[in-house]
Amino acid sequence: MGAMEKLILPEEGLLHLFGINNEHLRYLERSRGVRIVSRGNEVRLDGPPEAVAAVKRLMKEMARLLKQGYSPQEGDLKLAARLLEREPEIDLVDFFLKCRLQTSAKRTVYPKSFNQRAYIRAIQSHDLVLGIGPAGTGKTYLAAAAAVAALRNNDVKRIILARPAIEAGEKLGFLPGDMTAKVDPYLRPLYDALYDLMNMDKVQGLIEKGVIEIAPLAFMRGRSLNDSFIILDEAQNTTTPQMKMFLTRMGNNSRAVVNGDITQIDLPTEQRSGLVEATELLAGVEGLAFVYFDKGDVVRHPLVERIIVAYEKSKAAETADGAENGQS
Repeated sequence: MGAMEKLILPEEGLLHLFGINNEHLRYLERSRGVRIVSRGNEVRLDGPPEAVAAVKRLMKEMARLLKQGYSPQEGDLKLAARLLEREPEIDLVDFFLKCRLQTSAKRTVYPKSFNQRAYIRAIQSHDLVLGIGPAGTGKTYLAAAAAVAALRNNDVKRIILARPAIEAGEKLGFLPGDMTAKVDPYLRPLYDALYDLMNMDKVQGLIEKGVIEIAPLAFMRGRSLNDSFIILDEAQNTTTPQMKMFLTRMGNNSRAVVNGDITQIDLPTEQRSGLVEATELLAGVEGLAFVYFDKGDVVRHPLVERIIVAYEKSKAAETADGAENGQS
């Protein structure tokens, strides 16, 4: 026997909440098996009692957000539905409003998954955070957003972003151009994150003033970085000495975030990843936090998550075949 419910929602923000042509409501219909009819700010629900109750709760939680001035972003209804499915007792108001990064007067960054929320909270409460997981899970972007927010709040005086420049086995000495031309392609993702968070001209101005510094990891050697927010990206491609060097650069009133994907290591096979070793050596060290991401945290194109799953299945099959061959 079906159930029917009627809800009246605040009018502001409904376009983003419902999606273009109500595509987000259609998503809820498909995923929950509930018929949803919207007329203005009135929503009618019809379907199995449990499903209707779940969608009603979701809508009421989103209405609370709207009443508190939250401006829904594209896909928030889908995200909220997934969050409630995975953790029924979650407080969506707390999730969306209390765990956010204000990077400018008009730009606020919110977590898009449980692990992203844990990551932001870890950055806010620890001087050193190691974020480990696959591409597309928001590690670099959220770290950059946290750095920009800290700079905006005068918690730090500068932002330093570094990457080891060894992807794809290329050696800088063999690449054409001056040093800037050689390293720029490796650092481009860091620029892209900053440009999305801040006005491009402002980013360039801060770089010229030395408030923001983007450089290869090798440029960090011998320095002591005070009053800084330091990010090391693609850390799976650091060697053990490089990782130790980076971690010991932290000075007074500084924070550091180390990100990497240990499934995509480009080091020579005989070299061990400094990030992999750090996860073992630093386990249990007070004052730092580890946050692990998985395919459920992917916030890029939906295909990215499916691609990650396909590679994981292939690797699992290879491992199983190897085990069988070893036993035969």
